[in-house]
Formats: sequence, C-alpha cells, structure tokens
Amino acid sequence: MSTAAPSIALIPGFMLDETLWDEFREFLPGDWSVDTSSLGDGPTIRDMAADIADRLPQRFVLIGFSLGGYIARQLAADFPERVEALVLVVSSLRDDTAQQRKTKMQAVQALTPERFRGLSNSTIAHSLHPENVADKALIATIKEMSRRLGYRALATQSSLDRSQVPVSTIDCPTLVIASANDALRSLEEAEELAAAIPSAELQLIEGCGHMIPLEQPQALAESIQRWLATGNIR
Repeated sequence: MSTAAPSIALIPGFMLDETLWDEFREFLPGDWSVDTSSLGDGPTIRDMAADIADRLPQRFVLIGFSLGGYIARQLAADFPERVEALVLVVSSLRDDTAQQRKTKMQAVQALTPERFRGLSNSTIAHSLHPENVADKALIATIKEMSRRLGYRALATQSSLDRSQVPVSTIDCPTLVIASANDALRSLEEAEELAAAIPSAELQLIEGCGHMIPLEQPQALAESIQRWLATGNIR
C-alpha cells in the first residue's frame, strides 16, 4: 500500500445527490482528497460511468452507494488502470424484477416535471432503519435531494438496465458493505455480490437501514479506513 493519502471518489445512489456524503466526509482524514459526483449523464449505466470518469483524477479509490455501486462496478471494469480499490455500499448484482420496473415506470408516468416534489415520505421511510422512520429531519434531507434532481433524473434513473454490469472481470481490491436491517437490498444480495467479485470482502454495519451514509456515517467511514489501512490499495 502506498503511504500517500488516497484520492477518494464518491458516487451517490438513486435520486440522491452529492450532499449524501456531507457528514460521511467529516469522518475522513483531513489530508484525503475527496471528489463527489452526481450519477452522471447518459441513458445507460456505461454512459454514466464514462461521464463520471471524465471528471475524476487519474487514479482513485472508488466508493459507490446502492445504484451508484452498479455505476462504480462499470467504471472499475472499463477503467481498471485508474481504480485503486472499490467499495460497494448496499449494492447488488440483481436487476430490477419485471414488477419493480413496472412500478417505477407507473410512478414516473403518474407525474409531470411540474408536479414532482421529490420522493414520497413513505418511500423514503421504507429505506431507513425502524428507529429512524419517524426522523422528520432525515426524511426531509433525502426528499430535498430528490427534489433538486428533479423529474428528468427520476425518469432516467428509473429506466436504467442493471442486468449487464460487469462483475467477474473486476480485479481491484473490493469491499462490499451491507446492513442486516436493509429493507431494499437484502444481506443475501450482498453475499452474492461479494462472492461474484474475485477476493472481495464483505462487512456489515449495524444500526442502520439502507441509507448507511446518512444513518451511520462515522461507522461507514471508519470501516473503509480500516480496510484501506490493511493494504487494500493496489
């Protein structure tokens, strides 16, 4: 492992923007270089990965959250010489089911750009740990991110095909992080993902649902720092 401070690239998840990482960043060492990106432009995950890569330094540790984990996998596969290590937070190998795709598109079609005011409170609450479902400030934070992104992002992200994202060709050190209380992505999915990536490691973070960077930012930052400190940068 290099003794130089790493350069970190952060990719948020579905209908979340760069502010997802604000509190998480406070728990990283001050000498680390941190880049935050939106999910990127383009109609496909590969297009989004290429758009993000264009805005990042030459080499970096890549951290992708949820949908951002799919994009991070694509980026790591397409630009292997640039990704020093990969961290996938509450992500999955699985594509949306037919019913999930239908539900997403029905939600998009029921709205218009003028009527979209962000994800619903009930949708957001479903992504949180049971102890956080009544946290109005946390729900408002997530809702505001989705409102800022707007209807166009909702339509684009809801229609993404997640079925062809590379996994077995990823050859950089990889950490998969999951939560046992995640109602959106099961522990079984995290285990599948870790098993499919050569030499990947799986770690669990307690006391959170799906929104680990917001519910347990310190624990997430410390877990990643410990893993990188053991030599997991190539």
